[in-house]
Amino acid sequence: MTETVQQQELPGKDLSVQLSDVRAARDLLSGVIVDTPMEHSRALGRMLNATVHLKAENLQRAGSFKVRGAYVRMARLSDEEKARGVVAASAGNHAQGVALAAKKLGIRATIYMPRGVALPKLAATRDHGAEVVLHGSNVDEALAEAQRFSEESGAVFIHPFNNTDVVAGQGTLGLEILDQQPEVDTVIMGIGGGGLLAGSAVALKQEAARRGRDITLIGVQAENAAAYPPSLAADALVPLQGVRTIADGIAVGRPGEIPFEIIKELVDEVVTVSEDAIAKALIFLMERSKLVVEPAGAVGVAALMEGKLDELNVEANNIVAVLSGGNIDPMLMLRVIQHGLSAADRFLTVKLMLKDRPGELAIISRIIADTDANVIGVDHSRIGGQLSMGDVSIVINMETKGQEHSSLVLNSLRGEGYEPLVMN
Repeated sequence: MTETVQQQELPGKDLSVQLSDVRAARDLLSGVIVDTPMEHSRALGRMLNATVHLKAENLQRAGSFKVRGAYVRMARLSDEEKARGVVAASAGNHAQGVALAAKKLGIRATIYMPRGVALPKLAATRDHGAEVVLHGSNVDEALAEAQRFSEESGAVFIHPFNNTDVVAGQGTLGLEILDQQPEVDTVIMGIGGGGLLAGSAVALKQEAARRGRDITLIGVQAENAAAYPPSLAADALVPLQGVRTIADGIAVGRPGEIPFEIIKELVDEVVTVSEDAIAKALIFLMERSKLVVEPAGAVGVAALMEGKLDELNVEANNIVAVLSGGNIDPMLMLRVIQHGLSAADRFLTVKLMLKDRPGELAIISRIIADTDANVIGVDHSRIGGQLSMGDVSIVINMETKGQEHSSLVLNSLRGEGYEPLVMN
């Protein structure tokens, strides 16, 4: 059978990016990126009764998949375009990917980042040799300024996802997945603008079809930044009024035109996950897989832990979840860990009303100690609108071992006549 006939039979044969484009991108990236590890997750496997692997793209150069697409896009610039330099706007991963690619190619790069960007991301972008300009209070304002700079200076604007070369470069991740896990039947990954999912869809769907089988592909968005479900339902780009999520790497309010056309044809489902689920997944990955992953990189695992495959009636035996990035600000990590522990009932905060008399706090301490919970903070007050003379309000922060243990602590307090109020 000729290659021409094979190409005609592949799914998405009329799309703007094809398997041949992804293969060519892989050749361009040889020696530039690393083949990131494929980690077996026994814990997730037991949870899902399946074989589960984690594609650890958080260990990629510059900390995410973004360097793949950025390098392919920039390597294909003409000499005249390279001489003019490139410009991009980003709060994190795209900035570092463009900066690293520019350094590799010897191209001058200017990156616009919003004021207040996390210091580690700012420092990493500068360390790769890019000139960083702080502008605006958010990525949209930085993006507008970057586009203005491009028009005035002639620097080539490098879009994070809405470009065929970028999509093809991101799609090389899909080829790696098939090389490392040839029997994979289900792949799940996060989606923001759509470049990674679109490129991977071309690689996975067309290469699997060439081998005579199919792979189920699922995209995941944070529920407070989910532009794809309404856009897919309307078969048109539907911008969001606003986005608000800890998963800043996929906090995109409008799909890219090029990725959207690919995703609507090749991707099987796009689901959403809650902020609590993302935080719990991030902690799970740290504890069980010893992997530091940013919230956007953990959404695929969050969807698995929330049972999204069962909701979709997907029969999966060999699953790969993509951990798309690991660039997380330590201050955000601290907040996410605290939130995740609370969401997993491993961090319990209760408010109690006590009589202001000697020994009362000792009784509370004994009850909690008998349940084997660990008190990490106590705050008490004798003054407040709800307090009567002789009453004390006390707030206790404690570590527990999970939902059952938290219930034990609360029931023990109630059994001694107290009325604990759980605080979020």
